[in-house]
Amino acid sequence: MQTIPRTPYESDHLLLDFIETKNLNWDFVLVCKTGSISSPEEDKRLQYLSALQKKGFKIKKVKDGKITFYGVWALAIIFKKYAQLLNNPDKSYLSKEEEVSPTSRIRIVHFFLSKTAIESNGKQENLDDLIKVGVFETAFPLHTKDQTGEDLKKSWARWRDLLYFQPIEEIRSYYGEKVALYFAWLGWYTTMLLYAAACGIIVLFYGLILHYDNSQISNEICAANDTIMCPLCDQNCPYWLLSDTCTYAKAKHLFDNEGTVFFAMFMAVWATVFLELWKRARAKTVSGWELYSWDEDEEELALELINDPECEIQKHEHSYWRSIVVLFGVCAVIAVLIGIAQALVIYRVVVTVSFTLSSWEFLREKANTAAVMSGAVLHYLTIVIMTKVNRVVATYLSNLEQPRTFTERENNFTIKVFIFQFVTHFSSLFYVAFFLGRINGYPGNYVRIAGHWRLEECHPSGCITDLFIQMCIIMLLKQTLSNCVEYLSPYLSYKLRIFKERRSREPAEEGSEDIAAECWRRNYRLGPVNTFSLFDEFLEMVIQYSFTTIFVAAFPLAPLLAFLNNMLEIRLDAIKMMRLKRRLVPRKANDIGIWLQVLEAVGVLAVITNGLVIAITSDFIPRLIYLYIYGPCAKGSAEGINCLAGYVNYSLSVFRTKDFENLTQISEALYTNVTECRYRDYRSPDDYSFSSQFWHIFAARLGFVILFEHVAVCIKFIAAWFVPDIPQQVKNNNLEQKKKHLLEELRILERSTEV
Repeated sequence: MQTIPRTPYESDHLLLDFIETKNLNWDFVLVCKTGSISSPEEDKRLQYLSALQKKGFKIKKVKDGKITFYGVWALAIIFKKYAQLLNNPDKSYLSKEEEVSPTSRIRIVHFFLSKTAIESNGKQENLDDLIKVGVFETAFPLHTKDQTGEDLKKSWARWRDLLYFQPIEEIRSYYGEKVALYFAWLGWYTTMLLYAAACGIIVLFYGLILHYDNSQISNEICAANDTIMCPLCDQNCPYWLLSDTCTYAKAKHLFDNEGTVFFAMFMAVWATVFLELWKRARAKTVSGWELYSWDEDEEELALELINDPECEIQKHEHSYWRSIVVLFGVCAVIAVLIGIAQALVIYRVVVTVSFTLSSWEFLREKANTAAVMSGAVLHYLTIVIMTKVNRVVATYLSNLEQPRTFTERENNFTIKVFIFQFVTHFSSLFYVAFFLGRINGYPGNYVRIAGHWRLEECHPSGCITDLFIQMCIIMLLKQTLSNCVEYLSPYLSYKLRIFKERRSREPAEEGSEDIAAECWRRNYRLGPVNTFSLFDEFLEMVIQYSFTTIFVAAFPLAPLLAFLNNMLEIRLDAIKMMRLKRRLVPRKANDIGIWLQVLEAVGVLAVITNGLVIAITSDFIPRLIYLYIYGPCAKGSAEGINCLAGYVNYSLSVFRTKDFENLTQISEALYTNVTECRYRDYRSPDDYSFSSQFWHIFAARLGFVILFEHVAVCIKFIAAWFVPDIPQQVKNNNLEQKKKHLLEELRILERSTEV
């Protein structure tokens, strides 16, 4: 063990020997590569460590081959000042020997390490700057083998505990309130998903039992052996029979039926009830922690003053010019992301043409489906790539705003990253849901890219099938592959570091083989964490929540897939944190921050989107119009006749094949001398203008969207009013605490008056 060289201003009690330090529980560890004693990095290192010693920190140095560790331990006076200034916010669960909780101790030490700076080349460099220039490799708090840590490993961070409740209080004691609130929210979200998943399964079984084999529409499609449809492409595509889509038509009615409307309304209410009940659970939990009125600004100000009583406090600032620059930056990124989505559209158009010209007969026949599926895979790859780009851009834009506190910085960063990620994930889905097949024209007058490639059409069974396929592929890929990478990446990295260490480790110096040094090495082997490690977990879950709610009308299985994923996600995150990664710096919090507002915004957007999906993407409205205006039952009961009889013929328009454009080359291998073909639209057979049926359906769709959204929003507001954010018990407990505090102050005042 080596000590840090003394400087003229150091006092004797700051220099340590092995006897004094071997039994200390070290607060933090700094790591660097072992280098030359006379190097510039070593000079900066010693200068920084000496600055820490001046503030009352004890330092222990252990050289372990090519790596050098510096243990950092803070004197009790720092924590006494903290407890005195803030009336000790941890006092509710401390033992008599402790000034602050272990998590607060780590947080306070981390604050001091981050704020300690040295002067180099005329500028101040803090710990983050020193890590960037290679003076230190990393800095981290330690996983400890205390009772709490061992209990969490045995009862929480194991796959076999998949179905057990989470020990939130123990998580709080080990990782702090912010991590505990994340897992409390994730557990609550997963529990509520169970009800949504059950409802989605019921809707699916409703479609299976009542519509799969008994639907009048799918039966007509399956029997339409003489209905010739127009070619799906320009490159020698043949005419095809409507009955070819029989299987898809049956499958579509599993989720495109009357139950879908109920399910969409249910999910709107579910999203509101979920958030309102979470607010109540959060209030009850935080009140039990005595953090309900905790003030971050006050705590940070207290730590600033303990660190440097003469410091200049960074004040809140706002610049309209910076805000304008940030706004333009955000808009530019969104434009790029939308451009990528349009590039995916062009990809599907070009690939569809290539597939139809393929020598493989199966690929030719399924060209449209194959293009949609490959486009979904490519969309997933763009999500993976743009996720990294979005983080870099969001960090830069957030720094431009010069936030004062960590929470302000995190909130700014969160909003930008979520917006970028939302557009990345959902721009393609919005195109498929609301534009695919509606802007491509009609036979004889197709809209073309560069005057050559014809825009893609919906799946022959309907546009909602395309949306279902996209949602299914993206959710399955995102959840399965992301979880595999999320677990295997730190696991394999950890095993690789152990393997390399065993091969290259040099013998330790005499005297360095103590318990502390071995603990430091064990923690150093674990995967690195950063300030926004918990942010990544929140972002993943909120994006999943968006998938679960926004297009749930087209994919009722989304809540079920989310529920199954989250059952694994909870234990995966626990295993990562406890066994594969270094300890996160604990942070105090009394809510989940800006994420609550993000979730509420997603809930409102989900109401709008699902209303549009039912009205525009599905065939629900056209079926209703036919049922009550054009069908056999429109003018009264028709005994023995299904009221949707004839709907398929009603929903198809007639096109004369002589009016095809010159760019359309048709293969007559299957059907010859075809004079008329059918296509999905509501147009006049004479001049191909929109028919009266189209305008009836258009008006009904518009009316349904307005009605659905107003009813859903009203129900959301009623549910939010009916379920108070804060339980009355919590309010009463807060009143009792205030009364107790005021009585204590009154007694102190009376005693001072008597004297």
